[in-house]
Amino acid sequence: MKASIRSSGPSKITILPKSKVVNETVPIYTSGLGEAVRTRPAGYYYQGAWRALDGTTVRQFNNGTAMSQCLKGKVVHLYGDSTIRQWFEYLVAKIPDLKLFDLKNPPKTGPFMALDYTNNILVTFRCHGPPIRAPVLPVSQLHFVANELDSVVGGNNTVVVIGVWAHFSTFPVEVYVRRLLSIRRAVVRLLTRAPDTLVVIRTANPKRLTVQESVTTDDFYFLQRDKILRAIFKEVNVRLLDAWEMSQAHYLPHDLHPPPPIIKNMIDVVLSHICPSGEL
Repeated sequence: MKASIRSSGPSKITILPKSKVVNETVPIYTSGLGEAVRTRPAGYYYQGAWRALDGTTVRQFNNGTAMSQCLKGKVVHLYGDSTIRQWFEYLVAKIPDLKLFDLKNPPKTGPFMALDYTNNILVTFRCHGPPIRAPVLPVSQLHFVANELDSVVGGNNTVVVIGVWAHFSTFPVEVYVRRLLSIRRAVVRLLTRAPDTLVVIRTANPKRLTVQESVTTDDFYFLQRDKILRAIFKEVNVRLLDAWEMSQAHYLPHDLHPPPPIIKNMIDVVLSHICPSGEL
């Protein structure tokens, strides 16, 4: 599965300046909801750093001090699957004073909480409700993201990150649509009562497939759900983190849980939304 196809000739490419084209068109794909979605590249990597093409200036947060200064006084709520848990683990590992508070919960599903008393930072993680595949998860912790969002006060010191996709590939697409619509309504309610809240939506990403996994799942299903997610949140005031293209454009192999260099760039994008240029 996903075997590399080696070049039969020169393996280098030359990038030429963009030529002017009369009546230039952008490829159009159907979202699956009866609406056409125009697709453009989300960005590219240059010297290992992600350069976004949506107008976002992606800053480099290369050490824990810069990260903690950006998050100073912030509350960060992370909701989703293990690809979002990766972000929680990354922040705890990189910010020296951000300490995990032991809530005696399962190590894979949480919920988790980390505190930085010095810089007044609170970071939480909670997995989404069923369907979810987990070795141990108490029934009392099966909370739906929409319900959790209704308990968030919000404001300009609050960041909400949502990533719900990986556990829905083996279910009919209608299940995913209903879940996202429920989350969308909760996000709209949150932004109505606290418009200054920053909400970031993480998209799906391609994964490495074994022959056994390919029987029940495939990137095609993830791509379907990725396009549905974009269409549902299209007109909501959220920031979309394009994990699909950030993984697709990187030289490292695809993985359900992207490797550290890609995670670092994803966190840089989120922190760039929190702290645009000149706001540190």
